[in-house]
Amino acid sequence: MIMMKRNRRAGVEDHWHKTIRQPDGTTTTVPSANNGKGSRWRARYVDENGREHVKAFRRKADAQQWLDKQVSDQITGTWTDPALSGVTFGVVAERWFSTKANRSPKTVAGYRSLLDTVVLPRWEKAPMREVRFDDLQVWITGLSVDGSVRFDGKGLSASRVRQAHQLVGAVLKFAVRARHIPANPADGIDLPRLPETEQRFLTHEQLYRVAVASGRMRTLLLVLGYCGLRFGEAAALQVGDVDLQTRRIRVRRSVTHVAKLGLVEGPTKNHSTRTVPVPAFLACLLETEVTGKDNAALAFPSRRGDEKYLPLGEARYWFDKAVAVVDGCKGVRIQDLRHTCASLSISAGANVKVVQKLLGHKTATLTLDRYGHLFPDDLDAVARALNESAADDLRTIGAMTALPLMTKTR
Repeated sequence: MIMMKRNRRAGVEDHWHKTIRQPDGTTTTVPSANNGKGSRWRARYVDENGREHVKAFRRKADAQQWLDKQVSDQITGTWTDPALSGVTFGVVAERWFSTKANRSPKTVAGYRSLLDTVVLPRWEKAPMREVRFDDLQVWITGLSVDGSVRFDGKGLSASRVRQAHQLVGAVLKFAVRARHIPANPADGIDLPRLPETEQRFLTHEQLYRVAVASGRMRTLLLVLGYCGLRFGEAAALQVGDVDLQTRRIRVRRSVTHVAKLGLVEGPTKNHSTRTVPVPAFLACLLETEVTGKDNAALAFPSRRGDEKYLPLGEARYWFDKAVAVVDGCKGVRIQDLRHTCASLSISAGANVKVVQKLLGHKTATLTLDRYGHLFPDDLDAVARALNESAADDLRTIGAMTALPLMTKTR
């Protein structure tokens, strides 16, 4: 049997009285069987999906005001189904999470961790219509001071708080599109500032001394410092990715630690492949690492075996011991070798697009945001070039104009 979809309509009815049409065509209002029972006025409307909604009121004015609001929201597109707005945040969050199965294992594990330890302990039972901007703001601010209920009063870092807000905002955006709520209450939340992290750059001499002091990690650290690979990219590097003839490394995968799964191989951070150059002296060292190995073998395996990925902790152990004995390197982190690569490349005259490709940044803007202060200030050189160019062009027409004859300046 095919059910006919109800037409959209709205109105306020008197629940205590009914209208009777007389034989002569006139109408009379008489008490109904519900007279004096419950609220007198019933506001009814049929939504865009053909479902009828009813709400009772004691006063007709209140019923009409509520009905007008429902009709107005449907016209403006801000109406939400009361049944959907009553669904809890936890239910919507789990549905949102189920749509992220195609993300990298590390990203999925990160979402799961944030939900279970920070977000759901506070919002799981809350109906969507009760998730308000002011409550979210108080909660976000409190995370920096008291943390979540799972952290025994220990405040979270600014980065972790921002991650929590980003996740909640994504769930609420999903809820808006699914018509659970009319707007995202997480928009405009005041977030903690991220602390400025000092960038450390090693000189050629310092990088060489640290590499030598690290023993078996020497070639790996030089690859990180001169080729700009992320540690996970270097750990996943295979012998077949190293071309000693052209002195190039093809970066096409990365390894990262995922909770409960261990080290997992996946695509690079930006899901793209890039090729980076290798200095001639480093190519000679790389040759000693890859010669005689199968193309599928790891270039920098763990000490536990040639087929085992090198964990960050193992590399960090030798790196930290090395920087401790090299003057001026105390406190340098292994991730600072990427900064070192950027610094040394810019000093050698590389432009921003070259540095972007070398480091695998998604955009040149990101490269400039991080390393723009390292590029030389060529404003004076630009002014001199413009002056000389103008002088050459205007010298030929100087006598024909009122402009003074321009001469080159040294």
